[in-house]
Amino acid sequence: MSRRQQGGSTSRQDLTAAIKSARDIMRKDAGLNGDVDRIPQLAWLLFLKAFDDLERNREITERNYRPTIDPPFRWRDWAAGPTGRTGSTLLDFVNGELLPHLRGLRGTSDRDPRDVVAAVFKETYNRMLSGYLLREVANKVNDVDFTSTDDIHTMGHLYESMLREMSDAAGDSGEFYTPRPLVRFIVQQVDPRLGDVILDPAAGTGGFLVEALIHVRPQARTSQQWRKLQQNLRGIEKKPLPYLLGMMNLLLHEVQQPSLRRDNALAVPLNQIGPAAKVDVIVTNPPFGGEEEQAIQGNFPAGTRTAETALLFLQVIERSLKPGGRCGMILPNGVLYGDGIAARIKQRLMTECEVHTIVRLPPGAFAPYTPIPTNLVFFDKTGPTREVWFYDQPLPEGRKNYSKTRPLLFEEFAACQAWWGGRDRVGRVETNRAWRVPIAEIEASGFNLDRKNPSRSNDPAHRPPAELIDELLAIEAEIRDILGAAQRDLASETP
Repeated sequence: MSRRQQGGSTSRQDLTAAIKSARDIMRKDAGLNGDVDRIPQLAWLLFLKAFDDLERNREITERNYRPTIDPPFRWRDWAAGPTGRTGSTLLDFVNGELLPHLRGLRGTSDRDPRDVVAAVFKETYNRMLSGYLLREVANKVNDVDFTSTDDIHTMGHLYESMLREMSDAAGDSGEFYTPRPLVRFIVQQVDPRLGDVILDPAAGTGGFLVEALIHVRPQARTSQQWRKLQQNLRGIEKKPLPYLLGMMNLLLHEVQQPSLRRDNALAVPLNQIGPAAKVDVIVTNPPFGGEEEQAIQGNFPAGTRTAETALLFLQVIERSLKPGGRCGMILPNGVLYGDGIAARIKQRLMTECEVHTIVRLPPGAFAPYTPIPTNLVFFDKTGPTREVWFYDQPLPEGRKNYSKTRPLLFEEFAACQAWWGGRDRVGRVETNRAWRVPIAEIEASGFNLDRKNPSRSNDPAHRPPAELIDELLAIEAEIRDILGAAQRDLASETP
């Protein structure tokens, strides 16, 4: 009997154990090759279990509620309990009836949840070849309970675990799991309010959207306001697996019809982003280090056309903000110091928006996914930039780096939040961690935003790469001169 049937909830330890057992079973199946196959398979099974738990709850609490998935396609009909279908009978049902039925669902009204389920399963397939092993996995998934608020937070632990397992493959396309403390800090500093339309154009598993929901939800005091808040959360995600997890994440947080679209946010020509697509708030971690195909690059002006995804997203984000809109995002150092096309994109950004704050993150903030130095960049579409404040976020005392076992914690941002000055950034002062650079100086440098902390000018980690390269070349030249002189002295002393 599952913990749900016993009336309990699933603890983090129970969830971890259930998922580990399910994955151990899946390792025996010849149709699954590593986590790239196992995790999507497990994800859609968990989605159907979670969705059925939510449906059960709504059937109890909402009068005349019509279920989204009808018998015999509900999880409870075919997967719940150890005595359900198994072997070839189960495989034939899943492959020939269940998945085609879910893909074919059609809603009868705007924002119908049937359309949500159909979108999730449009590119979802059963990869398992053994119906007996599939039955064992379903039994393990059935032990996970999604009916309480505590279980929603427990599920967040699963997302982190799954993404960590896939981090190497994800990093190849410039996509990295965003640590929750960074997501929370960005959302709190941007401070979305009730009525704001909030977008993440690279939504991944929905972390920014969920954090924005948590931040704004206390302001929604009526059912109408709560429905509007749900409608105002919008996301775009290119890849099927994070899209599925993002839909599941939002559904578990009681967003009944998530406005998460399976698409490439870069696919719309930049000059065709019209008023209807513009939003009040953007919070995001766009992929960086990846490359986009030529057809996508063609959606951008010739002078700012590039394969670098972060630079393309930066242009889309700037164009997607309404007048007065606000953005908090993550960018790598390469964008900050980049010249040429990167400089032109930054010039446009700083002409159209006030880039008011850049938080320089310490080494290893994305450990163990990538060592690439990163920054949190905040700007408002309220007119051109006059000056940029920089804040040098330190490592904890006595630490040289972050690691998988000792990651970044949200509490480490307390000093930065105290310095910030609220939503209007009132009362900021220069400290050994904070300094400002006027726009004239930034323009004179070719829009180089990779600024070292003047209080730590000799720290190589905080110096512009170009400066370090020049210094190394000068040192190398000096060494060559010394060695040349020594060689000449030796030659003159040789009889």
